[in-house]
Amino acid sequence: MGSRKRIVPAAHRSVCAGSRAAGSVGLGPERELTTARIRSERQAEVKAEPGAASHTVPLSAECSRASGSTAMEPLSFQEYICSLDTATLPRILRICSGVYFQGSVYEISGNECCLSTGDLLKVMAVALQKVICEDTETGQTMELPPTFKGLFQPAPAPGPYPTLQGLFLKGTGQQGLTLHQVLGRWDRQPQPLLCPAIGPRALLLHPVYEVHATMHLRRDTVKIPSTLEVDVEDVTEAAQHIHFARPLLLSEVLGMEAALPAQAEILEGPSGPAVFESAWVPRLRRGQRLQLHGHSHAWRVLASAPSSGRHFLLSSTYQGRFRQRPRQFKGVQELVAGLRPGRPLRVVVTQDCEGQGEDVPPLCMGDRLEARGLQGNGPGTRLLCHRHGGEEEEGEGEELLLPLGLGGGFVEEACDSKKYGLAELLEQQPLPCEVRVVAPDPGLERDALGALPALRLEARLDQPFLVGSFCEEPEEGFEIPPRWLDLSLQLSEGPVHPPAPCTRRSRVEELTEAFYYRLLAQLPGSPAPPPPRPPKPAQAGTGPGGRHPSAHRPPVPGPLPMSACPAPPLLPLPALPQPSTPSQYGRRRPPRDAGIDSNSTEHDYETVDDNVQKTIRKMQAIFPF
Repeated sequence: MGSRKRIVPAAHRSVCAGSRAAGSVGLGPERELTTARIRSERQAEVKAEPGAASHTVPLSAECSRASGSTAMEPLSFQEYICSLDTATLPRILRICSGVYFQGSVYEISGNECCLSTGDLLKVMAVALQKVICEDTETGQTMELPPTFKGLFQPAPAPGPYPTLQGLFLKGTGQQGLTLHQVLGRWDRQPQPLLCPAIGPRALLLHPVYEVHATMHLRRDTVKIPSTLEVDVEDVTEAAQHIHFARPLLLSEVLGMEAALPAQAEILEGPSGPAVFESAWVPRLRRGQRLQLHGHSHAWRVLASAPSSGRHFLLSSTYQGRFRQRPRQFKGVQELVAGLRPGRPLRVVVTQDCEGQGEDVPPLCMGDRLEARGLQGNGPGTRLLCHRHGGEEEEGEGEELLLPLGLGGGFVEEACDSKKYGLAELLEQQPLPCEVRVVAPDPGLERDALGALPALRLEARLDQPFLVGSFCEEPEEGFEIPPRWLDLSLQLSEGPVHPPAPCTRRSRVEELTEAFYYRLLAQLPGSPAPPPPRPPKPAQAGTGPGGRHPSAHRPPVPGPLPMSACPAPPLLPLPALPQPSTPSQYGRRRPPRDAGIDSNSTEHDYETVDDNVQKTIRKMQAIFPF
């Protein structure tokens, strides 16, 4: 801790509130007692010096002239609080002088507090924290809790201490006074007492209080220890007209619609990680003046660009046009989730899938299926599909009943070339879905969405926003989400220029990556559960019927109701597989070494030949997205 200096009262001299010198931040009772003694000795020296009046009287007179009435003589904060009658609270105090600890920054019970000469405190409550008990003969100290049950009696004062006033115990029937009764008879200076529960020697009590006060433009209640080395004077009677302004949070302004529009000044900018990548966000700093116009009635859509990893928040006022991209599905269960009432779902198989006996034939890459609906109930539920014949085959294809646990890969045959607005698109397409911006917003100088090959719309958000603008640019507005981007401000009475500003630059807001994932984790609902893994083909020696005696197939879950089926996640098109050997399609790898115990969850894999590569290229030509 740096050296301590006596503050000469001046108009702009700051007094750091060093609460580490107070008991609330962990210093021992010896240090607190030393601080209190030094404070008493300094006051006695100042009063005894011939020139002391030249330092104290002008300050008292200056405070009196400022308040317009005669004020009390400045006291140390400890003396004032110890002699304060809590029944008269709240009281307004003015800071007169104090001690500055060089090179140190202190906090008061976790709240940073800098008390300057002339600052006002409104004392709201006083709570006893502890009492430091000093042995008058040995100087040893100990701490007494506020719940101490011992009784105290007056003791003769061998030194310069006066006798305890107000104790005449004879005839009262009491053997002593409780700790709180003694402190209630406090007369500025500690009095010698005896306490048989502690020892036979005389004691001095030094209480330490925690003072709860409010200050101008301080949002939270300030907690100050009574041992803080500052001088104060009571100006309650002269300061009744003073209003202690409390800062507001922008999130609180959401519920003050009657107070808007209004001007405001930022007292403290947003804290925490960044939310938007916009250029107007860094301007939300201390001292910036704003115009708050009211609530925004637009809703938002969370979106991401899979190709670039960028994330956006789209306003419902966005004027760009979209075109749907084909959906992709992993397994039959996702196909079921993608069905819509009264609308068949046409897909193309993108991954070969083995059949299951005679009832379920294999699916080959390039097969065109039309999912029509569910048949059956319970574990026997199947998806009715129609497989179209190839170009070289005659006939209209065949009907298939696919079990819900069947895997594979499918991509939707998208034939819709219509351009949609954002609201119209959400009416036609459940989220999440993949789209492409085919016509950028004409109201934006540069629409970042127009250059993206694909955009994934993930969820609709109804987060409240406020329309604001900077006072120096009243015609250019922005929309700010107070619950995500909160800040402290003070409303003022300045005029707000009508009409409400244009907020076109808030139609598309790019999100930081950290906030995007935090927001994604807070969205209600959860994606569709992944389909169960297909059963492993039967192996020899596993028991009757080709199964292990202890193995049993888990029941296939029933289909989700259509109203509760969320849209499946959309994945990028599969990459071209690289053949490892020129083997024919459908041949299996050589069996593993019999001495190696294979995992029951592993499957055998197949390689592909050049014909399959050609089929993949043909499919990519069909689906240019």
